[in-house]
Amino acid sequence: MSLTASLDASHVTAVPGEETSLPLQVRNSGTTVEEYRFEVAGACAAWTTVEPATLSLYPGSTETVSVTFRPPRDPSVPAGETPFGIRVVPTSGHTEPVVPEGLVAVAPFTEVTAELVPRGSHGVLRGRHKIAVDNRGNAPLTVALSARSGTERTGITFTRPELTVEPGRAAFAELRVKPAKRLWRGTPVVHTFQAVVAPPAPEGEEPAAPVVLDGSYQQEAILPRWLPRALVLACVLALILTGFWYGMLRPAVKSAAREAITPEVIASATSGPDQGGGQTDGTTGGGSGGGATTAPPLAPTPTPTPTPTASAKPSAKPSAKATAKPLPAPVPTSAQVQVRDGVGGGSRSGTALTVPAGKTFRLTDIVVQNPQGDAGTVVVTVDRGARVLTLALENFRDSDYHFVTPIMVPAGGEVTMTVDCRKVGRPVNAPAPSRCAESLFLGGTLQ
Repeated sequence: MSLTASLDASHVTAVPGEETSLPLQVRNSGTTVEEYRFEVAGACAAWTTVEPATLSLYPGSTETVSVTFRPPRDPSVPAGETPFGIRVVPTSGHTEPVVPEGLVAVAPFTEVTAELVPRGSHGVLRGRHKIAVDNRGNAPLTVALSARSGTERTGITFTRPELTVEPGRAAFAELRVKPAKRLWRGTPVVHTFQAVVAPPAPEGEEPAAPVVLDGSYQQEAILPRWLPRALVLACVLALILTGFWYGMLRPAVKSAAREAITPEVIASATSGPDQGGGQTDGTTGGGSGGGATTAPPLAPTPTPTPTPTASAKPSAKPSAKATAKPLPAPVPTSAQVQVRDGVGGGSRSGTALTVPAGKTFRLTDIVVQNPQGDAGTVVVTVDRGARVLTLALENFRDSDYHFVTPIMVPAGGEVTMTVDCRKVGRPVNAPAPSRCAESLFLGGTLQ
């Protein structure tokens, strides 16, 4: 064999984000001048180079080239040992290639980011938050969760005191803030606190600085502030209605009762069975006695006569209600759209929903997904360009929004997502994509 090649060391350690060089000696044992080129084999080929790329040697001479390792500071390159080989190929083809082999150990590094969602909450009994921990290092990471309260009047608990996060992934834990005492009425009280995410200390190194997240919880009163005013207003309204009844409605009812006592009503009352008894008494005691016996029944008879008149007036209200047509029930509706955009090509839009004619869409829920971890801007608009959300892609992977007061989109209006890609993300253990890819899911009702 006229070609020999050997590495100065079979094992080398590379630090992500830095350069590490390893000498490679090449000897031409042949009788002619030979040129050699170098190829890197193994998983480290993407971030390993040989300088110079080609080498010419006279017979019997030996030269040294440098194998340089440059692992990126990214979760895509996991920590640990990786085998590699340097293939030395003669360009003449008269000699077989030689492949010296070795191991490169990628050193672990720690990089943690965290986010508190939402930063401020409110409620009567307790506040709820979520902590999202993102491992941007190249090794699995277990972080400890703790909290510091700004006052002694609240208790803060976590559903999980520790989180284990894989490289390039995120994990979530729920944080609950509970006040020590209930607030029955009065001005809301704001309780501040800090959530602390503490990464572990590497062996032989100083511990990394913890991530501190500021948050707040506004404790609201059980009895709302408007309740006393509402009670006073209800009492005033009851007094007004009572005065209206005694001042206008009751006299009108009495007047209608008096007008109902007509001569015809009196004649029909006197022609009843009581008149016969009066004539018998008249025959015995004379005409004046008969008149005295028939007069008393006239006093009680007018009292039932106003009843038909009073009951006839309210009968018009049920008939008006019966003619009213009920409104159609709202129809639950959902839609989604995915938008792909390349770097430097301008923004790209996609329409998730177009409201049909004669309908109104009540938008209540929006979910935006960034599964690749792209960087850029996403804008959600409704009804011919009215902005609802403007988000930076590098700040989230999954983000959801729920509206207590629905966003009204009229007939012909559209719900659109526009993506402006600045950098394409790199998913873990997957081929690198060529374009940004974001998804929008929305929900609401059509009516």
